[in-house]
Amino acid sequence: MLNDNEKRAVASNPVYLEIVDFFAAGTTPQTIVDFQPSAAAQRRALELLELAKNDHLSPEQESELEHFTELEHILRMAKARARQILASKQ
Repeated sequence: MLNDNEKRAVASNPVYLEIVDFFAAGTTPQTIVDFQPSAAAQRRALELLELAKNDHLSPEQESELEHFTELEHILRMAKARARQILASKQ
C-alpha cells in the first residue's frame, strides 16, 4: 500500500502521465498493439535498470523501478489481449 507521498510521486511521474494520457485519449486494439513508451521513458527505465544491476538504487529509485515494472506488465497484458481481439476479427 502506498503512503500519501508515494501516491503523489506516482501521480506526478511523467511515465504514468504518459500512459494515462494514452488511455484517456481513447484507444483501439491496434493503437494498443502499436503503443511504444517515449524515448525519455525508455531511457529512464534503462538508467534505473543499470543502477539496480550495480546495486546503486536509492529507495525512491527502487520504488520508481517497481512502478515501471508494473506498468510494463500491464502494457504487455493489454497488448496480448489487443492482439487476440484483432485476430478474432480476421
